[in-house]
Amino acid sequence: MSDYYTRPASNFPPAVRTLIMTNVLVWVAQVLYDPKINLTSIIGLWPIGSENFRPWQIITHMFAHAAYGTNMFGEPSGGIIFYHILFNMFALWMFGRILENVWGAKRFLIFYLICGLGSAALHLLMQYWMGGDSLAVGASGAVFGILVAFAMTFPNTELYIMFIPVPIKAKWAVLGLVAIDLFGGVSNFSGDNIAHFAHLGGAITGFILLKVWNKNNRRTLY
Repeated sequence: MSDYYTRPASNFPPAVRTLIMTNVLVWVAQVLYDPKINLTSIIGLWPIGSENFRPWQIITHMFAHAAYGTNMFGEPSGGIIFYHILFNMFALWMFGRILENVWGAKRFLIFYLICGLGSAALHLLMQYWMGGDSLAVGASGAVFGILVAFAMTFPNTELYIMFIPVPIKAKWAVLGLVAIDLFGGVSNFSGDNIAHFAHLGGAITGFILLKVWNKNNRRTLY
């Protein structure tokens, strides 16, 4: 990629900062209102054939995260959950800030949102094909698009991954994550509550967007 956004690098650039703040505020609202109105069930993504599906969920689900342990109907059934939003926001900050410093805020934000929509599209398609009536929430699909974009832009950057004592190049680390999700999605293990095809949808969308962008050598995605 030959086009770079020229401005001083920031550890907390505006688009990443806004996305993290939005996700945290929505999560806090879920913690406060799930016991009263089950907010997560309202803004999370249900399959299109479900009576709980609403069109706005295609957007809102990517700003929501698991706030409480839930049952298969999306009803709160456990204590407050921190790890879901923590891991997603850490990955968004870790890799997203680098891409935003290269691309600029507007281009990064558009890329992120399109990856989130691509994530929802594949998830809904696979839910329709394979059946099921489970709720999906999280920024993971959009974040996977960011991970793929980082690996394509900085493929030989060495990453240290938890429990692996040696550094791994970004291209292999992200390819490994994609392979794990593909295996998890196809295997469809009982009790697995991870939306693997949502991750894959974000990854595929990010890959296609960046390939088209680089091929056309365009300065914008819009």
